[in-house]
Amino acid sequence: MKPKVYITRKVPAEIVTKIEDYCQVRMWDEADIPVPRAVLEEEIKDVEGLFCLLTENIDRELLGKAEQLKVISNMAVGYNNVDIKAAKEKGITVTNTPGVLTETTADLTFALLMAASRRLIESSDYLRSGNWKTWSPMQLTGQDIYGATLGIIGMGRIGASLAKRARGFDMDILYYNRSRKYDLEEELNLTFTEMDSLLKQSDFICIMTPYTPETKNLIGSRELSLMKNTAILINTARGGIVNEEALFHALKKGEIWAAGLDVFEQEPVSLDHPLLSLPNVVTLPHIGSASIKTRMKMADLAADNLLLVLQNQSPKHVVV
Repeated sequence: MKPKVYITRKVPAEIVTKIEDYCQVRMWDEADIPVPRAVLEEEIKDVEGLFCLLTENIDRELLGKAEQLKVISNMAVGYNNVDIKAAKEKGITVTNTPGVLTETTADLTFALLMAASRRLIESSDYLRSGNWKTWSPMQLTGQDIYGATLGIIGMGRIGASLAKRARGFDMDILYYNRSRKYDLEEELNLTFTEMDSLLKQSDFICIMTPYTPETKNLIGSRELSLMKNTAILINTARGGIVNEEALFHALKKGEIWAAGLDVFEQEPVSLDHPLLSLPNVVTLPHIGSASIKTRMKMADLAADNLLLVLQNQSPKHVVV
């Protein structure tokens, strides 16, 4: 008998077909609405495979209802939505999809940097609202990118790809990481520095580190106070890495110049969130990997990981 699989969000038909060749598939069919918790609790009871997204909270309570589950295939690089310890205790394999979204996320990060520094969204809104009556010397002026200093916190795959893009803008690149990357320092002309020094020197600070207990609120009031008042903070990693209340006050008081955010601590973000009220914040709905080609690669890799485990083979990317 084919193993049973539950897919928590509507994915492209070719991905479903690929899984159906080996499995019995049930799928939540609402494309833009997360599967309700009650539905997921019922569906997980008899499946051997779970194909899920970051939007699903796969916690200890939910895993306690899983009687047959062998694999959780997360269609994401991150996996903080899964209780890894609980999964390990139950002998459940957890997989993710790193690598395939590196370049796309680096593209988006640099685009967000440019949009925040040159006030692109604000300028577009200014024109569309009918406020553009004339040209004036300092109207909607922003910060230069070419030749500026970029500080990257977290020099993983995406951080390195971002640095390659920054080289084309002749930027000086500082980075902070738990361990030094000597090969990348030589290849990309990077300078390793402690985080406080990076914050003080950089014109742009890009957060590229994973979300862990150690990085929760990594950027708070103290760190923001170290930055230049012309500095721009970009976060395309995870929302909880930045203390959002502290960021709001720093932006409101002019302690830093602007921010570009693709992620929030609670997603979807509420429309009354204070950061959304500020003109010097560019906000996006977590679209770092949102190109058609990349999302298809992520779904395909998640399907491969799922099927390999169910066929008693090693998945391509295993978390635990």
